[in-house]
Formats: sequence, C-alpha cells, structure tokens
Amino acid sequence: MDSHPAEPSRSRIAAASLIGTAIEYYDFYIYGTAAALVLNSAFFPTLDPVAGTLAAFSTFAVAFLSRPPGSVLFGHWGDRVGRKSMLVASLLVMGISTVAIGLLPGYEAIGVLAPVLLVVLRFTQGIGLGGEWGGAVLLATEHAPPGKRGLYAMFPQLGPSVGFIVANGSFLVLGAVLSDAEFGSWGWRLPFLASVLLVIVGLYVRLRIAETPVFLAAMERRRIARVPLAGLIRHQWRRVLLGAGAMIVVFTLFYTATTYCLAYGTTTLGIPKTTMLGLTLVGVVFMAVGTAASALLSDRVGRRRVMITGTAVAVGWGLVMFPLMETGSIALTGLSLAGTLGLMGLIFGPMGAYLPELFRTEFRYSGASAAYSLGGVLGGAVPPLVATGLRANGLGALAVGGYVSAMALLSLLCLLALPETRDKSL
Repeated sequence: MDSHPAEPSRSRIAAASLIGTAIEYYDFYIYGTAAALVLNSAFFPTLDPVAGTLAAFSTFAVAFLSRPPGSVLFGHWGDRVGRKSMLVASLLVMGISTVAIGLLPGYEAIGVLAPVLLVVLRFTQGIGLGGEWGGAVLLATEHAPPGKRGLYAMFPQLGPSVGFIVANGSFLVLGAVLSDAEFGSWGWRLPFLASVLLVIVGLYVRLRIAETPVFLAAMERRRIARVPLAGLIRHQWRRVLLGAGAMIVVFTLFYTATTYCLAYGTTTLGIPKTTMLGLTLVGVVFMAVGTAASALLSDRVGRRRVMITGTAVAVGWGLVMFPLMETGSIALTGLSLAGTLGLMGLIFGPMGAYLPELFRTEFRYSGASAAYSLGGVLGGAVPPLVATGLRANGLGALAVGGYVSAMALLSLLCLLALPETRDKSL
C-alpha cells in the first residue's frame, strides 16, 4: 500500500506531524514543570531546597543527554526503512516512559531506588524524543510542494506550543482545584497518566499517513545508505555542528523561560505558582504566533534571514528579561516571558524546514535529528543548571541574562556560517 500511495492532503500531513510533536512535547514538558514544582520533594526529600532543585533539574537534563543517542538510533532506521515507522516507534517509547513516571513510587515508598528509576525513565523519554522531531519535520517537508516547505514544516513546529499549553494548562487546573498537599502527594501524577490517551490518538493518526515521496524515490533509485551516520560524518559533519550551534539559542530561550523562571518566580520572587503558570501560558501563545509567522515568512524571504534577525535581537534581550522580572511586577514578569518565548518562536519557526534542507536525502533523518538533539544538550539541559548555580553562588539575575545573551551570540555566529536553503531541491 505504501509503495504507491495516494497523495495525502495537507490537512492529513498537518495532523500527523503536529499531533505527534504535540504529544511528545506534552510528555516532555510535564516533566519540566514537575521538576520545577514538586519532584525535588517527591524524589529528593533528604536534600536542602537548592540542592533538591538542582537534583530535579539534573534528572530533567538526563533526557537531553539521551537525545543524541536517540537521534542516532531513529535516524539510522529512519534513513534505511522509512520515516513513518520510526515516527510510530518514537511515539510509543516516549508515551510508555511518561506513563511509567506517573506510576513510579516516591522516595518515601522505595527509598533510593525511586530517583534511580526516575533517571532511567527520563533517559528513555529522551531516546524517544531524539527520534521524534526529525521524523516529524521530514514527514512535512518531504511531502511539501515547491515553495511551501516553510508552510508545511510550520505544523510540527507548532507541536511544542500546543504540547506546552496542554501540559501547563493541566498543572494550572490541578493547582487550582487541589491543595498543595494533594498536589504534592498524587495530583502531579495525573498529567503523566493522561499521556496514554494522547498516545492512542497519535498512533491512530500516524498509522494512516503514507511514507514520504522523497524517501520512496530514494528507495527506487537505491539511494539508501548502509550506515547513514558514517556517511553523515564523512560528508556533512560541519553542517551537523553548525546546525546544532544554531539551535542552541532556541533551547536556551525556551527552557530558561519555562523551567528556570518558573522555579525562580515561585521560590525567589514569591509569585504564586498558578500565577507563574498562567503567565508562562500567555508567553507560549506569543511563541506559537512567532513560530507560525516566521515559518510562513521564510518561504518568502528565506530561512536564514529570518533566523539571523531573531537571533541578533535575542543577544540584547538576554540582558533585559531578568531585570524585568526583578521588578516584582506581575505585568513586567509577563512581558519578560512573552518577549522571550515570542523571540524563541521567531527563530524556531523556520528551523523545521531549514535543518532538513541542510542534509542529503540518504542521511537527512540522521542529520536533522543529530543537529537538533546536540543543540538541545547545550541549550536545553545546561541553562536551568547554570542559572540555578549562578543564583546559588550569589550572582545576580543579570549574570543569568548574560549567559542567555552569550548563547544567542554563539548561535548567531553559526547561522552566519551556514548557507540559505529555501530554493534547494530535496
């Protein structure tokens, strides 16, 4: 059936690429939110508050470290047997791991085994996510007609916004209807358990989509690499590293705003938990708008120009976001989060088309996934740890903002070293 598929509609491609990334990122984000709010007390109760927060963020970082191995694993088979099958597999790995975290007993029940198992499950979450994004954007871009790859790739790029809104929205509702004791005891587990329903929906949608015509053409022409990673390293290793560097600013802006700032706002600034969650949700709406606008604009003026503009602004914004929060004003805190996440969306939107366009068909899944995942290690795992460490050592919020600006400058230099790809044939 997949060897001669009917041309799928744009709505079906959009649904298959969007719903998968939305579910995968929902799973990923509920962990980040739980790490900021409750995991330190549930799994590391013997540590002092700062050490417990660092420990919780360290387990958060584990999934970023397992993303590159996940991208290698899923990228290898995605480049050899097809995009569709790996998208189904990555969704299952991520979903099963997430539900298992929701069922995992805490430290009081099983002692030190609890945080050990938490790390293992978090590692497998990262493995699944390492294969998800690359497959989803290839599903979109390799189905897209000429001149519309930015439009089609916009849908998987909106997945993180949708996933985050649903994830944080669930914690916002639970925080409003449950007491702190109920939330800390069992309420935080409900979003993890609810993932099983979302995965069922995602599997249904993805099993009905056809393999991409670009990959089918490569199979017919016998342009399938025996070891895609080896070919990638031999021919396009520089683009992997530069693509990863370009992604650092995206992850840094996002996870600083949504993970570190959530903990910082509630514990240091004394802003109520529900207020911070609400402000973050508003910020993610700005992120979604920025993602859609920049993805569409990239089809008209080029991916690189849009991303360079957003990244250059981010260099200066890093020095603004924390002084806004330090005022203690709810409105200015909201402005800080909305500006940070809106900027992140502006840079992130074209990435869905840009990273796949950088690589050859025979190792495109491996290349796009590897660049994305490596960027996540430095941009996603490190910022919450660095920011918490800077604050613990008495350095001001401006030092954290300076770190954000430095990461944006690094990404800007990488983008300047990469070519424009809008008119490249896949």
